This record gives sequence, structure tokens and C-alpha cells, in this order.
Amino acid sequence: MASTNDLKNGLVLNIDGQLWTVVEFQHVKPGKGGAFVRTTLKNVLSGKVVDRTFNAGTKVETATVDKRAMTFLYKEGEDFVFMDGDTYEQMHVPAAVVGDGANYLLDNAEAVVAVHEGLPLYIELPTSVELLITYTEPGLQGDRATGGTKPATVETGAEVQVPLFVTTGEKIKIDTRDGRYLGRING
Repeated sequence: MASTNDLKNGLVLNIDGQLWTVVEFQHVKPGKGGAFVRTTLKNVLSGKVVDRTFNAGTKVETATVDKRAMTFLYKEGEDFVFMDGDTYEQMHVPAAVVGDGANYLLDNAEAVVAVHEGLPLYIELPTSVELLITYTEPGLQGDRATGGTKPATVETGAEVQVPLFVTTGEKIKIDTRDGRYLGRING
């Protein structure tokens, strides 16, 4: 058990038998009345996001979530197979749990897998990854000043928006949270 005063981003709460991750929270102390905590919660399994308000000091049940650094090995059917580097134990993580993270997962990529009572809940990727562009339209000379973007396909099969001057065969850095282009990797 924890109090709403102990809330922090990423904490997993067990509310009515469902697991919710705290996305954001804000302590509010109005001029009149008691203080309260406004939260944005994301359902760990369905991904549904809700806003919920708790009175300050309310007891909330926390869920024990084991976060383990794992290596992505390969895809088997609908599952992604990860391996724990310490125990060499393999875990099958359903595609629904991996979600958009699949766009940035290369073989042997490191990820953190959050597990609750043996069930994988979600994966956390590094905030940025380096991926090779396998195809993009050639950019036109002199297009650099407009700041426009074009679609590019990366080695995972995902499509990202890149500046017009980026070419096929280049390595780029991508933000895994929103798929934003962060820059070229010279190497």
C-alpha cells in the first residue's frame, strides 16, 4: 500500500483488480476544501488512458512490478522472444504488449521488460535507437532550406519522417517514444 502523496510517474497501481501505470500526477491545493491529487492513469493491459482524482493522503494499492533488462532474440509467430542476460531464461512477450516498440526492435536490442506475477506487462526501450534507412526517395538538390520531410523505411520495416537531405543507406537516430527523427549518425 502507498499513499497518494507517494505517487510518482511509472508507479503501477492495482485498482479494482486492474493494473494502471501513473502517467502524470499533480498535487492540487485549492483555496477552499481539501487537497487532492489529479492523475492520468494508463491501463497496463488495454492501454486505455483515464483521468482520476484522489483525495490527498488516500491509500492506494501498488502492484509489484519486476523490471528486468532483457535482450530481444527473435520473433516467433505473434510473440517476441526476449532473454534475461543474467539467468538466460527466455520469455515470450505477445505483440500486443510490445506495441509500437516493435518499430524500433532489432535483433539483440536491449529492452526492459516489466513483469507482474509472471505476466509481461510492457516493455521500455532506450529513448533513442540507431536504425539504417533501407529506402527513401532521393532528395532534390537545394531542398535543404525548406525544412520539409519525406517518408523513409528503416531496417525494422517501420516508416519514419526524415528531412529531405537524408538518403538510403544512412544510419539515423530515432526517438522511440514518438518516432521523431533526431539526426544522422556519421560512421
